[in-house]
Amino acid sequence: MSRLQDMYKESVAPAMQEKFHYRNVMEIPKLKKIVVNMGVGKAIESSSHLDNAVKDMTVITGQKPQVTRAKKSISNFKLREGMPIGCRVTLRGVRMYEFLDRLVNVALPRVRDFRGVPTKLSGRGDYSLGLKEQFIFPEIEFDKIDAVRGMSITIVTSSQTDEEGRELLRLFGMPFRN
Repeated sequence: MSRLQDMYKESVAPAMQEKFHYRNVMEIPKLKKIVVNMGVGKAIESSSHLDNAVKDMTVITGQKPQVTRAKKSISNFKLREGMPIGCRVTLRGVRMYEFLDRLVNVALPRVRDFRGVPTKLSGRGDYSLGLKEQFIFPEIEFDKIDAVRGMSITIVTSSQTDEEGRELLRLFGMPFRN
C-alpha cells in the first residue's frame, strides 16, 4: 500500500465521515482514477516527437501510455483521420495514489511562482489540472528533453458534489489557492 492509501484509511475517511455525516462507510468519497493526457501536435511533422512524449509519460506515470489517434481530418492542420496525435494513461490503484503523492508533494511545488491550484471542480466532484511543462517531475532529466510538452491531469472521484470533492482533495494535500 502506498502512503496516501494509508492516509485515506486512517485520517481522510474519518474526517470526511465527520464533516459530511455519512450514514454508511460506502458513501465516503474516494479516488476512482487519474487520467493523464498529452497532446503532441508536432507528431504530424515527425513521429519521433510522439515517441519522446510516450517515453516521458512512461517515466512520469510508471505505466506505458496508449497512443491516441485523430478522429477527424482537418486540412488546415494537415491532419488526417487515424494519425497518431497524442498519448494518455489511466492510473488506478497503487499507481494512482503514488502519482498523486508525487504530484502534490514534489511536482507542484517545483512550478515557478506557485501560489496554489485553482479551486474550480467539474460540478460532479472531479478535478482537472493543466501543466505547461513536463520537467516539473523530478524523474525527467532536463538535458534529455527535446521539446517542452504540457499535459492535462484529471482526478476522478466518487463524490457527488464539488464541495465533497474539494474537501477530499484538500485532505490529500492538494495545494488549493486561498
